[in-house]
Amino acid sequence: MTSEKVNLLGYWASPFALRVHWALKLKGIEYDYQEEDLRNKSPLLLQYNPVHKKIPVLVHNGKPIAESLVILEYIEETWKHNPLLPEDPYEKAKARFWAKFVDDKCVPGIFGTFAKVGEEQQKIAKEARENLKILEGEIGKKRFFGDTKIGFMDVASAWIICWAQIVEEVVDIKLIDAEEMPSLVSWFQNVLEAAPILKECTPPKDKLLEHNKGFHKMLVASASS
Repeated sequence: MTSEKVNLLGYWASPFALRVHWALKLKGIEYDYQEEDLRNKSPLLLQYNPVHKKIPVLVHNGKPIAESLVILEYIEETWKHNPLLPEDPYEKAKARFWAKFVDDKCVPGIFGTFAKVGEEQQKIAKEARENLKILEGEIGKKRFFGDTKIGFMDVASAWIICWAQIVEEVVDIKLIDAEEMPSLVSWFQNVLEAAPILKECTPPKDKLLEHNKGFHKMLVASASS
């Protein structure tokens, strides 16, 4: 394999940066990581992602790629070994569809429940539960989205279970019902247990919980001021 220079600009508590870490780890790609201070963004981040000014950004041989799902696609197309997407075109399309479903429907509901208050919060939480239940139906009794091995959809989306549970604890609103959504409850843990290399780069849940408790206090304070 030719010499590659791969850099990742991220933030330790970002699930969107985590997806990229996971993809790179599963592919066995060596990379340098730069932790960003999101309150004081580096000149490099502003240079490489002038449109959104957000992490993550993957820089491959000096060329920047932004937006985490786009980065996952780029990684998959650039490094063909250890494929994350199945060969079958239909299964490939399905994995992409559900990854987008999670980003478009589940993520806004989970993050909205965290950020809003009152009636608006309750409405968003109800929508989040409905969409998570749809996702539960798609996963069914499988350990991973692709059934036998960790794939694109697991890398893109399994983290939402951990983050949903953290939101539940911070705002005291139930999003994932263990009886109605048993597959979702175990999905994130299944991924970490099957691939210890992913567990190593995943922040501990208690650390994430403390971080998000502090972040939530800031949000509530700024909303009420």
